[in-house]
Amino acid sequence: MAALLDHPVASTSYSSTASGRRANSRRQSAVARAAAVEEAPLAAALRPTRTDFPILHQSVNERPLVYLDNAATSQKPLQVLRAMDEYYGEGGYNSNVHRGVHALSARATTAYEDARAKVARFINASSPQEIVYTRNATEAINLVANTWGAANLHQGDEIVLSVAEHHSNIVPWQLLAQRQGLVLKFVELSGTEELDLAQLATLITPRTRLVSLVHVSNMLGCVLPAQRVAEMAHAVGAKLLLDCCQSVPNMPVDVQSLGADFIVASSHKMCGPTGIGFLWGRLSLLEEMPPWMGGGEMIQDVRLEASTYAEPPSRFEAGTPAIAEAIGLGAACDYLTGLGMQQVAAHERELGAYLYAKLRRIDRVRIYGPSPEAAQGRAALATFNVEGIHPTDISTILDTTGVAVRSGHLCTQPVHRHLGISSSVRASPYIYNTALEVDAFVDALTDSIKFFT
Repeated sequence: MAALLDHPVASTSYSSTASGRRANSRRQSAVARAAAVEEAPLAAALRPTRTDFPILHQSVNERPLVYLDNAATSQKPLQVLRAMDEYYGEGGYNSNVHRGVHALSARATTAYEDARAKVARFINASSPQEIVYTRNATEAINLVANTWGAANLHQGDEIVLSVAEHHSNIVPWQLLAQRQGLVLKFVELSGTEELDLAQLATLITPRTRLVSLVHVSNMLGCVLPAQRVAEMAHAVGAKLLLDCCQSVPNMPVDVQSLGADFIVASSHKMCGPTGIGFLWGRLSLLEEMPPWMGGGEMIQDVRLEASTYAEPPSRFEAGTPAIAEAIGLGAACDYLTGLGMQQVAAHERELGAYLYAKLRRIDRVRIYGPSPEAAQGRAALATFNVEGIHPTDISTILDTTGVAVRSGHLCTQPVHRHLGISSSVRASPYIYNTALEVDAFVDALTDSIKFFT
């Protein structure tokens, strides 16, 4: 972390003191460990992944990159990059789907629909028809709000959310509630900083029509016992929507056993490209839902007086789709399936527990969410604050050492306010990260704290 000496706010005499010399030694040690990351073994089943990610083999601020911002966006393996390049590149088949009989269009259509089938298999959907491509999970939630919600929710009906939701699972329901006179209720946190299931049981009433909750919190790292919540919702005839952005990339998600009626996820968090995500919905529900956007592709027959609409999922995919991105998402599903999601989850648990334990030993660090020993466990991410230091200052100094973390409100302002804070720092490892990188991050964080003290 010698870059601290070059930081514009660093004291020029910092390294001249005994404590400064010791800190400098630790910084050099952290850099050395980070440089050794390429040789650090992962779990046996995951060992090939490090070399599959070319973006990781670079320096940032003249330090080896330690990328710990995976809860925001994961990196992409060569297998995904090649699949997209094959579509666009030399000898490729760049063409629109479903609309042509020529060879390139036929190849594009096959690849596009094969990718849908891969997503369906990845989450064990009953049929590819249950997979609707969207731009991201945010659009998927808005789609449900503006189709199923608009058609089925009426004045006085209740939607149950939580204080820990990502903004994309709050704002669409607020907009719908304003239009249709709905009542929004919010589950708060338990003493272990998980969603309070005892309170949830009291909030769900015969007027509840939808429960929409995060499966794994991107701020707290807590894991929702989805089957139990599904039973609560279904007992009063309500539907359950799960935001699975932080669970689909990191653990096996089987919609047959999960109990939800809808789930949403984003490609860019699961080794795929940006600009595409998906909605899974039970086919019986999708078939009853009206279209949201009108245009080409989603129609059955267009007449001047009226139009009829295609069956799901086409009904919800108006216009030219993100074809290369869908192909990339399918390749990401192949990649993660090849690793084995049980092995991915085991790696995440082990590395997440190691990260949590290392952070817990640092004075003045407050970690949010349950411990790894909680009944449902916790995700590998760790969100924290350092007493007396602004999160942006922490992440800025860490960046000078090549360590990439997230700071801010993480698109979860309500839970930040609930906890009495305005922002935080989040470190989130993934399949290609190692214990050595966690060590490098923790050493850099320790020296950053000393720098500001």
